[in-house]
Amino acid sequence: MGLKKGDIIDEHKHHPDSCGLMMKVMAGGEGFEKIICCGHTLTEADVTPTFSRGRGRKRGKLLPAVLLDEKKLYPHSCGLRVMIMDGGAGFQELICCGHSLSLTSVKEFKYGDEQRGMTPDTGPTGHA
Repeated sequence: MGLKKGDIIDEHKHHPDSCGLMMKVMAGGEGFEKIICCGHTLTEADVTPTFSRGRGRKRGKLLPAVLLDEKKLYPHSCGLRVMIMDGGAGFQELICCGHSLSLTSVKEFKYGDEQRGMTPDTGPTGHA
């Protein structure tokens, strides 16, 4: 069945003792298989209709608003793109279309200092 844009996966729905990972589907998702977080397997059964911040969510290296984009690493995939809403301290991997996205995948999407300082060479610089 897969996921669709706007779906929210909430680890607290079935695992209230977990870090409380909450992700929102931004695009794609037809090939979604599972998310592994805190040793729990999250599936389509963990989709919740509303966003609930609540207490007890523990943030990890995946901070809120971080995007995981399957299309960036696997161009011929269904293009699942999710945004971290909250929690995530125990995040291990997201599996979609047989591809694994993990913490190492996040490196591919960061806009780090090396990109900020780089400006295209457009010609001579100085005062006119």
